[in-house]
Amino acid sequence: MNSLVISNALHRPARTLVSILGISIGVFLIVFTIGLANGSLREQARLEANVSAEIMFYPAGTVGIGGSEVFRLPVSLKKELEKVPGVKTAVAIGQTSVDAKDNNSGKRLVDGIMFSEYASLVRLNLVEGRMFSEEGDEAIIDTAWQAQKKLLPGDKIQIWERDFVVVGTYEPAAGARLKIPLATMQKQLGSEGKASSFLIKTADGFSDETVAASLHENFPDNQIILTKDLEELYLSSIPALGVFLNVVIGVAAVISAMVILLTMYTTVTERTRQIGVLKSLGMSNSRIAWTIAKEAILLSLCGIISGILLTVLLKYILSIVTSLKVELDPMVMFWTTIIGLIGGALGALYPAFRAARLDAVEALSYE
Repeated sequence: MNSLVISNALHRPARTLVSILGISIGVFLIVFTIGLANGSLREQARLEANVSAEIMFYPAGTVGIGGSEVFRLPVSLKKELEKVPGVKTAVAIGQTSVDAKDNNSGKRLVDGIMFSEYASLVRLNLVEGRMFSEEGDEAIIDTAWQAQKKLLPGDKIQIWERDFVVVGTYEPAAGARLKIPLATMQKQLGSEGKASSFLIKTADGFSDETVAASLHENFPDNQIILTKDLEELYLSSIPALGVFLNVVIGVAAVISAMVILLTMYTTVTERTRQIGVLKSLGMSNSRIAWTIAKEAILLSLCGIISGILLTVLLKYILSIVTSLKVELDPMVMFWTTIIGLIGGALGALYPAFRAARLDAVEALSYE
């Protein structure tokens, strides 16, 4: 029986390959799209959480993170925050998004920092060059981004349609990959003396939750986020993302089912006489239907494997030429395999039943 299934699949190799390709595209849509969305968001969350601060303090009414808010927190709030029990230090930062033609999204996140305070908190180390001046069009970048963009100290990066000179590189990567003086960012945005958020380091002997509760008690209108919760927050920060991914999964499943339906329907039509021979030799209707279904499942499985391999290949290429992150979640691949096999089985239902219902005499006389 298994040899019959394999020989049937190899009978029309070109059509079999096209069918596998069609299924693999559906699988690729699911695995790659989910992997790209989750990978990019998790990577940004990881960088934001790598600042060695346990708490992030945002102004009241903040509706998003990642450079989408105006600066509303006065830098002078630092003294009040550090009076809260359990707060060791509070560091003001500015964060905004700027246009970037060389970035995949068309935007780039930029941090505005006071270097000495920020470097002390994050344990930032200069690898090349020097720290930027307190004001001026100068920038520092992390070493990973430097390697990707092939930049050196002295090169220029365009921000706000003017050139900023890269004066140094740093490690570890934390927050935005590009950092400029906070005073320069404040002046550009008309937000002198203000920041977008504070990074808060908790004192020894205090739990993050306790300090966060104290901050909430003293500043009830402000948003207080634990950095360990950033990943979940980022993943839920785009309400339409889940709907979009579900639509992609649904479309991919329909593509797989339709490809299998068309392939197996054509197969049954071409092999009408062969099916008649099998029936005349005593093969039952259920066994004939199961043979057709097994061939469909075999094609689906080959398409699923091809789709996953295509995603792995594209992930590798993107990691070399871009900053995009694709996360291959084993659970996503597992459920994609299940969805693909179910789609293939559903697509084979009608052709299988049609083959089983064929009359042996009519099938033998079919030309």
